Amino acid sequence: MDRDHQISRIVLATGMIALGVLGIVYGDFALQWQPVPASLPFRTALAYVAAIVMLAGGIALLFRKTTAIATRVLFAYLVLWVLLRASTIAAAPSVEATWLGVGEIVVLMTGGWVLFARYADLPEGSWLRFATGARGIRGAQLLFGVALIPIGLSHIVYIPQTAALVPAWLPDRTGWAYLTGAGQIAAGLGVLFSILPRVAAVAEASMLTLFTLLVWVPAVVAAPTTRLPWTALCMSWAIAASAWVIAGSMPRAARPAVDESVLTSRAT
Repeated sequence: MDRDHQISRIVLATGMIALGVLGIVYGDFALQWQPVPASLPFRTALAYVAAIVMLAGGIALLFRKTTAIATRVLFAYLVLWVLLRASTIAAAPSVEATWLGVGEIVVLMTGGWVLFARYADLPEGSWLRFATGARGIRGAQLLFGVALIPIGLSHIVYIPQTAALVPAWLPDRTGWAYLTGAGQIAAGLGVLFSILPRVAAVAEASMLTLFTLLVWVPAVVAAPTTRLPWTALCMSWAIAASAWVIAGSMPRAARPAVDESVLTSRAT
């Protein structure tokens, strides 16, 4: 594993661990990010199971010997999470917030997909091998690009709500709401159409990291005993971590070839 891949794997592992700890502390799913009906039988028990999967999976990602099994389990778990969240679109397809919620979970899943594609080490003949290797990584990158578009649109559709989250010490909070929304859409398009894709992915990951640090860390400090800020902090952290995994999977720009004849002439 090279250094970039190691760092992105560890960052996503810490995000999953944080979500697991949160689930165990509250004995519940991650509020609006995981739409599990209150009427579901054994709901609390299932919430603990989900939390343990994230906690154990995140810890397992930290160690080379358990990385393969961790990526398999977490990828399956995240795909299930996306499917659960996507089911809400049928109930309210014209509500942008619904697409926002799906987009956020898809971003989280794509990071898990890259790790799965890279480290799952599936046996020959496995029907899931199509989702591994370079083809799997590219699929995750494209899905990441698609997911950023509804996330960016939500900033523009819900300008008052987005502006309210901008730190008060920043001037023109409405302007920042428009700027961040446009930036996320541009990053998604950059990844989708291979227009400086690594730059686009790094910019998105940096933006999500800043959201975590500037919006949700202060929210937790202001209300340390309230559940929602902690949930938002852990979710934002995990989503930003997935974006860094995607950024790390993007190929670096190739260095221009050096003309050896030029070097020779200079040496002489």
